[in-house]
Amino acid sequence: MSSALHTRSALDHDIAEIRNDILRMGSLVEEQIAKAVRALKDRDLSLAHQVIESDQRINALRYRVESGCVRTIAMQQPAAKDLRCIVAAIHMAGELERIADHASGIAAIAIRIGDEPLVKPLIDIPRMQAIACEMIRNALDAFVQMDVEAAKAIFARDQEVDELYVQVLRELLTFMMQDAKTIAQSTYLLWVAHNLERIADRATNLCERVIFAVTAELGDYKPRPVE
Repeated sequence: MSSALHTRSALDHDIAEIRNDILRMGSLVEEQIAKAVRALKDRDLSLAHQVIESDQRINALRYRVESGCVRTIAMQQPAAKDLRCIVAAIHMAGELERIADHASGIAAIAIRIGDEPLVKPLIDIPRMQAIACEMIRNALDAFVQMDVEAAKAIFARDQEVDELYVQVLRELLTFMMQDAKTIAQSTYLLWVAHNLERIADRATNLCERVIFAVTAELGDYKPRPVE
């Protein structure tokens, strides 16, 4: 095998490993988000503690991705699209780690609320969680496929999460104004919704990095709300 072919093969192998680690991170992060919301909904404090304790696994994977990226850049000296893919992976690992922090925040709120009866059934919050997780999953699929159009299609889902957040906000503010006893828990639930809204925002950041990896362009691709 020629030196050039050997270098190409080694680079392809390294990039595949980086992508696999990103996918592994994404899968764990999705699981953390779903568990955190389920812990809140089911009043499962053991599950909430599990989410918080598992955060270190996500952190370790981030460091693994970053180390692998730096090593590949140093050893293989990638250029153009290969280099952009690796740089994108570094940023995506950071976003995924921060998303996991949001999941831990939701789990911490579940612990604070404890077994206290909820002021309302959780309907929109689980919907926000489902959409946000789907956004993450689709963003990572777009990264593996290097699919710009698939990445761009995800931005519209962020608007759905924003609309649900506003709905939750209005509903909980109404509860607080009608009954002061609900203020503490309503504030906690608002913070849960805020964390999910931020998770969806970070999912769009993943999409921006996919687009950058393919096109070398960075920009704000979120659809503007209709005035």
